[in-house]
Amino acid sequence: MIIRPERQGDEEAIARVTEDAFRNVDYSDKTEHVIVERLRKAGALTVSLVAEDSEGIIGHIGFSPVTLSGGETGWFCLAPLSVAPDRQRQGVGSGLVREGLAALDRLSASGAVVAGDPDYYGRFGFRHVEGLSGKGIPDEYFTVLRLHGGTPSGIVGFHLGFDSDNA
Repeated sequence: MIIRPERQGDEEAIARVTEDAFRNVDYSDKTEHVIVERLRKAGALTVSLVAEDSEGIIGHIGFSPVTLSGGETGWFCLAPLSVAPDRQRQGVGSGLVREGLAALDRLSASGAVVAGDPDYYGRFGFRHVEGLSGKGIPDEYFTVLRLHGGTPSGIVGFHLGFDSDNA
């Protein structure tokens, strides 16, 4: 398996793996593949990586800029992280997260936020921060990893690509 930046021509495979990854996930509204496309079209995928093996693309991760009501800059949202169902629990997602965070580090990003399983993302250093929230996201699932920034505060604003009303 290799992890590399998304390139032209990967779009269909990324959509397929993303749709497949979330198909049987109860909390999903099944629009993650649409979100990736919206972010891509808006030029908002600052980091977009794929995991690939001899059979093709088996995973994808995207990072897009966020705003913070506290005024901090240089923050990104990790979302979505997608791994083909038959390749889950084999280190593909972990590899994508590590490589994605390394790419943000090279950009001197302040850090990343994620809405997801705190146990999973906690292994990469993501932690809950008092005083920081994401609209409509339960606090226990909203975590932060600081890279080059201080502790963020306020409400996180996500790119319009995450909003189904802006399709």
